Amino acid sequence: MKFIETLLNGLSMGSTYAMIALGYTMVYGIAKMLNFAHGDIIMVGGYMIFITMSAIGNPILGLFAAVVFCLLLGVTIEKIAYKPLRGASPLAVLITAIGVSYLLQSTAQMIFGSAPKMVLIADLGNLNIGALKLPVYTLVTLGCSIVIMLALSLFVKYTKVGRAMIAVSEDKGAAQLMGINVNGIITLTFAIGSSLAAFAGFFMLLKSPSLTNTLGAMPGIKAFTAAVIGGIGSIPGAMLGGILIGVVEAISLTIPAIAAYTDAIEFLILIIILLVRPSGILGKKRREKV
Repeated sequence: MKFIETLLNGLSMGSTYAMIALGYTMVYGIAKMLNFAHGDIIMVGGYMIFITMSAIGNPILGLFAAVVFCLLLGVTIEKIAYKPLRGASPLAVLITAIGVSYLLQSTAQMIFGSAPKMVLIADLGNLNIGALKLPVYTLVTLGCSIVIMLALSLFVKYTKVGRAMIAVSEDKGAAQLMGINVNGIITLTFAIGSSLAAFAGFFMLLKSPSLTNTLGAMPGIKAFTAAVIGGIGSIPGAMLGGILIGVVEAISLTIPAIAAYTDAIEFLILIIILLVRPSGILGKKRREKV
């Protein structure tokens, strides 16, 4: 029974990482850039939930406000910081992304201070099934995450806009010749990724109500690790990588001898997988044109 509880907790944690990883992998797959400020959008979403709940007290409205604000923030960051760098070297884009990350963290610290804020979204209690004791937030997070990720997968696979996103990820030049608005698709990708980050922030606060300006830093790094493990640029890969990292983390934390080394174990898995399969588990090898 204890193992089932740990497994469900790992799946819940992993699905949250997967939602964050989807933002990384979609932006990389389409815009071919690593948005290291993505984790900090989680933090911004958390503060929007805090502001809304302080004023109204409704967590659903807080989530809605976070999604809308993060969506607009993601689009704004793409327009101001990244769009002018189209065609620039990857290093220039990477440095800009790191700068945006520290800008968001510092701005949040100036506005809200460095002391943690408590955001009590809801006490959902536990679900007892015989000897099995499951926190309800675990089931809520897992269920909502599965629905969101399935909806995103269906959107990308079966809608006209989704197919345009796939076309842009394969070849921007050819997609533009076919009449696809490449800039619009990239902006939409940032909007979707930022919205998913807001959902991830909500589920993280549902589990742990402490909010600081570095809330999204480590989850962002782990989600990026998950995206690379699954295959950066692959939506199913991001989901698989997130679940893998979450389950490994949950199991490691239950073993006292290795609990303190949980983060190191996760990054060790990344190194091993990259040594065996550099493109990731579900990643595709791309031939570079010269």
